[in-house]
Amino acid sequence: MESNVCHFAVHADDLARAREFYGSVFGWKFDGFGGADMTNFCKIKNGAGEEPGLIGVMQHRRFNVLPQPVLAYECSIAVDDVEATATAVKAAGGKILMPKAAIPGVGWLIKFSDTEGNLVCAVRFDENAK
Repeated sequence: MESNVCHFAVHADDLARAREFYGSVFGWKFDGFGGADMTNFCKIKNGAGEEPGLIGVMQHRRFNVLPQPVLAYECSIAVDDVEATATAVKAAGGKILMPKAAIPGVGWLIKFSDTEGNLVCAVRFDENAK
């Protein structure tokens, strides 16, 4: 795996308001993710109703492991092994904020801060989950 950015999350206080904004500005469309309603979490599609090259989601700002609000896009990087990535993060001076967690129907995820305090995610997709 080439460790490319594979996912982004738009954090919002009011998802309905944020969906309206991004729908108006970029023509994005939204679906519930994993059968869930769109109150706290939804999947972003492009104006044609297709998934963009990156998997984008909009999520309520309270789904945040940092003590302060995330006021930016949160990116995820595809990796072969989240545990090895966590070890590398710590060795390079980063801090694990959320240890390895299963995301049903998706794979495994860790969240960490880099040496500059940026929130980053690493995800190992489960090919059988599609």
